Amino acid sequence: MAVNYATPDAHFETLDRAIPEQGDYELAVRHAPRLRFDVREPFLPLAVGYTVIRASGKSPSFPRDIILPPNALCAVEYAIWWDWDIQHLYELEHIWVYLDASENVIAAEASWHGDWHPMVDANGGVPFEGGQVTLYSEPGKHAFAPVIEWLHERQAKTKRSCGPRSGSMGVLVTPLFAGRILDRLPVNNNLVHAYLERHAFMPSYDFAQQFDLATAAFVPWSTLFTWIPERIHWWTEHLRATLPPNQRRPLRIAHRGASAYAQEGSTASVEKASDLGADMVEVDIRVTADNVPVIAHDADLMRVFGVPGLISDLTLAELRAATPPDRQPVLTFEEMAKLCSDLQLGLYLDIKEITPGAMVTVLTVLRETGMLRYAIFGSFRPDLVAEIKANAPEAVTSILFSSANVEPVLLARSVKADYVHPCWERFESPSALLTEAWINSVRAEELGIVCWHEERPHEIAALTALGVDGICSDQPELLVIPRP
Repeated sequence: MAVNYATPDAHFETLDRAIPEQGDYELAVRHAPRLRFDVREPFLPLAVGYTVIRASGKSPSFPRDIILPPNALCAVEYAIWWDWDIQHLYELEHIWVYLDASENVIAAEASWHGDWHPMVDANGGVPFEGGQVTLYSEPGKHAFAPVIEWLHERQAKTKRSCGPRSGSMGVLVTPLFAGRILDRLPVNNNLVHAYLERHAFMPSYDFAQQFDLATAAFVPWSTLFTWIPERIHWWTEHLRATLPPNQRRPLRIAHRGASAYAQEGSTASVEKASDLGADMVEVDIRVTADNVPVIAHDADLMRVFGVPGLISDLTLAELRAATPPDRQPVLTFEEMAKLCSDLQLGLYLDIKEITPGAMVTVLTVLRETGMLRYAIFGSFRPDLVAEIKANAPEAVTSILFSSANVEPVLLARSVKADYVHPCWERFESPSALLTEAWINSVRAEELGIVCWHEERPHEIAALTALGVDGICSDQPELLVIPRP
């Protein structure tokens, strides 16, 4: 059932409703589109930041230029706000309606997964119903389409987003809000994941649920832009107050993929991890003789491939040629990133070794595939963690350590890490080492906590109850703990 905003929360009342230009407000409301939602859609729009654009130029709220047609009087830009996308905290989608001097609609455009497209129906015109531009909204994700066929083509990915991947993106920070939204922290991502997992649904593709955008709160875009970071902070504080640690949602990290069932770090192990409910896969990075980052834990090939040779002594071609026929070949980092992107899996990168050139390759691949925001860089080597942060300040990093006597906060501070990662699987009870004082000191610094690799159900349950932010396992299905 869609969220009912008829009785909004107290913080929503802090949105300034002052209208400086009544004519622009009335024009925007008068031409507000109608939206068709899946009948199972849990979230409907809450507010609209409108802008009336009377000259071609850059959009104030979307990375594009607005080009007015010769016969256009203006365009109305609707920046449509949801508190929630099914995968992350907050959603901002856009519709542009172009009007002529008589206020006839002559064109419409809308946002679509970071891009935008003309809204043209099967007859070649703007889709209208009852005198309003009428668009379909993708279940859970809210991208706009002029015809339902666009949404049917994405069903497999959409269903993963609305079901097993619900909440997986945590707190969203787009370039528009870089430096303004400051709440993308490990514990907040954990909270958002837990909240949205409770709203997971299977889309019906029955778009009978209609929403007249004019019923949302309309304010000038500048007002909404100012308010949004405050809204995000209110939500994260609200979730902290209402979701205790034992109700939070640690990331399910598949150790070298589902390595208990398939060759570690292989395509098969990653696909198996996805099938078993993992959120991320942990993979190790090494570098070939020709400076290609590849997925391999060991420096040599003997344990996994049964043949002699060091990865650092072989080119990628030589490495592939040395692979026995009964083994899957070593994946390049680029191949792994694309695979995880297709499966909507995050990447936990254990950096064993890296060269400056290979680091450039890794960062470039992550940016080009859109995976940088879904990756965590980890290493036992503090120098590598510090180097990653220095080269990519936006990258999320984790410092690994095996001793129970390490002071985690001081270590994390020294390399500007976002997570501390105690590798205590050899201990009888890792959860017992995570004392209240230990956890409180880490949380006071807003640091996340990742533990691995754990295959003992009682320990997984204990770590989950403590509210850690991620648990790694060779058997990722053990990390799927049903909620009451």
